[in-house]
Amino acid sequence: MQLINKKICMGKDIGIHGNMFGGILMAWIDEAAASFATEYCYTPNMVTLKVGELRFKKPIKVGNHIRLYGEVAHLGTTSITLEIEVRKYNPYSGVETVVCTTSITFVRIDDDGNPTPIGESVKKKYGELLLAAVYGKELSFYLPEQILHVQQLCTGSYCGDADTQHAVQVHILPR
Repeated sequence: MQLINKKICMGKDIGIHGNMFGGILMAWIDEAAASFATEYCYTPNMVTLKVGELRFKKPIKVGNHIRLYGEVAHLGTTSITLEIEVRKYNPYSGVETVVCTTSITFVRIDDDGNPTPIGESVKKKYGELLLAAVYGKELSFYLPEQILHVQQLCTGSYCGDADTQHAVQVHILPR
């Protein structure tokens, strides 16, 4: 996952139970993910279509350093879906703890607000990154448009662990 934003939880972000208000965190996720999606797709014309289940795993307190991470889970004709992970960062130890996970989908729109295709250059870039950087030579004989869906499966406390073992599930379209 790629670091897409950093924040610090302030007193104004706290709810009645002394923890960060979930709605504030949701807004942080939407803003960071939107910025990532628009940069990735080379267009500012992206709108939020849906947010997947938000899993609040640990509380966030005043003064906690928060890091938001994202990665492309799926690139469609007009949409992009991101997997998002929010981590609490301890600046003394460098330890990160996952506090929230979700997925979020954005749609590219035209000037009238109608869905419009994401450019072929983005799809080509996505395919090249997938084939060359992430998943290695085993997939190099497939064309990017044949790769329907890729899911990275992890073991360990979270995918950022140095000792984490990674497996990949790939769905390929026939030629």
